[in-house]
Amino acid sequence: MHALSTRPQSFFCRAAAARAAGLATGLLALSLAATGCESGDPAAEIDSSTDDLTSNTALARDMTFTGVVYVDVGTSDSAILQAVRKQTQSAFGAFRENNIAVNSRELGEVDAKAFVKTTMDAITPATGAVAKKVVRVTYTYKDTAVVPKSMSTRSSMSLGLLHGNYSAQVSKVLADCTSNDKHAQEFSSSVWYVFNPSLSSCKKAMAAEQKLIDADRVKLTSPATQVVLTEANRLYVPMTAKLVGNKTNKGASYPEYDRLWSGGVQKGRLVIASVNGMLADWHVGGSNEIIDDEGWQEWMMQLREVFKARPGWKLASAEGLTAPLTFAVNGKSYTAASVLDIIKWELDGAGWPAGLPTADQRALRVAVGKQLYQRWLRFELPLKVKIGTKAQASVILTYDNYFGAGSSSQPHKRAIKTADVFLYNGHSYIGYGPLDPSNFSTSDMPASYQIFFIDSCVSYNYYEKDYFKLKTGASANLDIITNGLETWTTGSGAALGRFIAGLTNGSQLSWSALLKTAEVPYAYSWGGDALRVVDGELDNKYLPATKIAVTN
Repeated sequence: MHALSTRPQSFFCRAAAARAAGLATGLLALSLAATGCESGDPAAEIDSSTDDLTSNTALARDMTFTGVVYVDVGTSDSAILQAVRKQTQSAFGAFRENNIAVNSRELGEVDAKAFVKTTMDAITPATGAVAKKVVRVTYTYKDTAVVPKSMSTRSSMSLGLLHGNYSAQVSKVLADCTSNDKHAQEFSSSVWYVFNPSLSSCKKAMAAEQKLIDADRVKLTSPATQVVLTEANRLYVPMTAKLVGNKTNKGASYPEYDRLWSGGVQKGRLVIASVNGMLADWHVGGSNEIIDDEGWQEWMMQLREVFKARPGWKLASAEGLTAPLTFAVNGKSYTAASVLDIIKWELDGAGWPAGLPTADQRALRVAVGKQLYQRWLRFELPLKVKIGTKAQASVILTYDNYFGAGSSSQPHKRAIKTADVFLYNGHSYIGYGPLDPSNFSTSDMPASYQIFFIDSCVSYNYYEKDYFKLKTGASANLDIITNGLETWTTGSGAALGRFIAGLTNGSQLSWSALLKTAEVPYAYSWGGDALRVVDGELDNKYLPATKIAVTN
């Protein structure tokens, strides 16, 4: 996630501009159109199905496209599958750069049973001699996607795929089909992530390659059984994705509020666990301190929003600390009356302890950062909750916090195991970081109803689908909020704080209203929430007819 706030705004403008661009280049001479691809104006077909999924900015779509790979004769089935997955992985960037989010992890769920394999002679155009035998493998990829509501009438989009060992041609791909700026170059080892076939330079490169292929193909004597080497060795494959309406939730849906307030993981408690990651690109050390990481500021803003929404919160415990709010600065001790004081020091530059020299204000902040870094803080708020006709019950609203999450899965495992609501604000690590579902098992999740809010870049692709597979009862016991696209750091902490406040304020907001609370004030083409969606909610049973009263 979120390192994007350190990059120029043009990164987003570039993505927005690319969205409207078509890909004006010829299709493969083998005619992918015959097997599911189309040419012409991508907006020519209009799809009237625009049913909303649970999102304020996105629409669900069934997405299909057809691709092709060439492999040497004798290539094993497993190697062929790997070659196809390497190509479908490049579609991840093609879609992401055009503001389309696809559900399956890096588009890896390929149906090998549907491969169409044709053995062909690869011809050297200059001599007409057979250079080698190859197998042409065509396939159709199917998945679920989300698109911005601005694309509600879009039924197809012309894009492209990478072919063969494209990792060996990274420099060319970066130059042709990425912005080739510092951000893109950082992904040189994962160039598929930033591949953008809608760039004018990429369309030009694809068209030039296709022109060479077309010129060579006229020399073939048996096009049905022959392929020119320029095609078998091509780098780019034109592709058209079809987008068909996917019916999901039309009406208002709600979290299972009655189950949350009844106590899930811990009897008599509603437990919210917030894991907050380091967001800056530098590592703590040298002249940089923990408080200089933008994630620290976002965490402080999250706390402020939660505490502002309902007074009475108390710090119940701080992992490993007997005096968590007392800090040593230049031989003197200073104590905060509560965490609210720390928030004022950090966000307002005010409310400093009596006798603290102005010159020591930063030193106090640094001491706070070092003391609270990577420790669990538990805040508690005693409440009275009445659900429908049931007797009023005492419930302790519990808010567990951890700042400084990095590559370790342990904070996330603890939070998921012990909380009814789990929130994460931090980097996605392209899906291979601490929240990678492969790091978890069914035993890491309680059987009770939970909500996950993973506020990191492209979390819809990395995490959403596979977490349901790990949860007992799947969507019957789990709702997941994820982002289809990259999302901004700035404002993310306050947004999560507002979400927590909205979820627990007793008004039983709908999912749509809750998503609204968690928007950041940066309205790009997709709105302020990066194509954020809720999944798992369609089988929720709670309705506002069951009144829930929450009081201090």
